[in-house]
Amino acid sequence: MQISTSQLYDRSSTLMQQLTAKADKLQTQISTDKRFSTASEDPVAFQKLAVIKRASANDRAYGANIKVAQSLLAQSDSTLGSVESQLQKAAELAVQASNGTLSVENRRVIGEQLTAIVQDLVGLANTKDVRGQPLFGGASGDTAVVQSRDGSVAFTDIGEPSAIPVGDGVTVFGTDSAKRVFGNISTASGASDVFAIISKFAAALASDTSAGAGAAAAEAGDSLKTALTQIGSARGSVGARAARLDLETARLTDVATTREADRSRLEDTDTAAAITELQKTMTVLSATQASFSKLSSLSLFNYLN
Repeated sequence: MQISTSQLYDRSSTLMQQLTAKADKLQTQISTDKRFSTASEDPVAFQKLAVIKRASANDRAYGANIKVAQSLLAQSDSTLGSVESQLQKAAELAVQASNGTLSVENRRVIGEQLTAIVQDLVGLANTKDVRGQPLFGGASGDTAVVQSRDGSVAFTDIGEPSAIPVGDGVTVFGTDSAKRVFGNISTASGASDVFAIISKFAAALASDTSAGAGAAAAEAGDSLKTALTQIGSARGSVGARAARLDLETARLTDVATTREADRSRLEDTDTAAAITELQKTMTVLSATQASFSKLSSLSLFNYLN
């Protein structure tokens, strides 16, 4: 089989073009640290990368939600701690008021202190969260409770707080409703709330005799113990949810590490291997160019074929 000079020329030219294209591609891979830039270069890897990138974007959103939830839970715990302190003060005043030797003036002073505690509790109940919403309320409304001119306090019924998605099918409540925290307290007179319990106690101290004040103090003391137990349970729930978020954060970190390794394997350039391959390609290209140059300079080249 005879090979014409033109065939040798064409083959050499084609080979140099292929080697040049390969060298350019390798140089691009090295400079960008990416194995490919278009789906056509590796359709399978490109599709897998798309799935990885969507999952990573979702997890970044979950991570941001976790930070919001953690902030809300930290604020909830701090606020509930303040509520607990106020209720403890009220309980201590109940013990003082149970002393039958107190004068009318002594009872009046304790009553004023209890009224001040109610005011503080209303302020704590209406705490705004980091988003400017009621910490112990739903997604709408300006306050969780309202206080009338006569001092009575009512819940605004703005609903339960919205659950925060922190993973696929996983949600966490960053706080609780005011009713769950301050209301539904079992007392001798039926279910009540901390505002009504303390206000009723304060009113009794202002109007009753020492014997009546003692009975009111005993009732209030028992109710406040129940309220403190409820606040303690609420703080325990907040702590449990915070711990759950810590676990979810760790899970996202582990998943992200694994996913990044998969992405790198699919997309990133093996720089050392690419450099070695580029050197080989350039060596072959140089040799091909030298051979082609010699072929082109042959005197018979212009006459054959």
